[in-house]
Amino acid sequence: MSEEIRIYVADLAAYNNGILHGAWINACDDLEDIKTQIDEMLAGSPEELAEEYAIHDHEGFEGYSVSEYSGIDELHEIACFIDENPGIGGELLNQFGDNLEDARRAIDEAYYGCYESVADYAEELTSGSCQIPEHLSWYIDYERMGRDMEMSGDIFAIKTAYNEVHIFGNF
Repeated sequence: MSEEIRIYVADLAAYNNGILHGAWINACDDLEDIKTQIDEMLAGSPEELAEEYAIHDHEGFEGYSVSEYSGIDELHEIACFIDENPGIGGELLNQFGDNLEDARRAIDEAYYGCYESVADYAEELTSGSCQIPEHLSWYIDYERMGRDMEMSGDIFAIKTAYNEVHIFGNF
């Protein structure tokens, strides 16, 4: 993991009274440890009866949008998924509308690999499945072939960086 996946949990009683009180917590820590750290942060509040918290910041979620009121259990699972799948986890969750089960299934069952482009995937798939005569190879348009694969729903691609496209089959 190149960057720690963490959340800033803020004490709402203090925040509502103009005081910044909270703690940065590693979202991949053991779930009970996360809850203990939140309880300790609330216990150390400058306000009496501090009970409520919200997530006011986050880091390392790779483009995944964390809600202020995300549940800690769910957020922990999401952080662990992103940690297990660096570079693609957050964007894959966005692709499936936060559905962690579908994102796990895509990684486990439908991940075809990382390519420089969808055209490179189409070329590898074609050359691996049939022998193309030399005199015809110049006529194959792999860019259009890749685009057609995406448009037909056979695959979907997630671009995570320059010349870094992750290809998945639809299921």
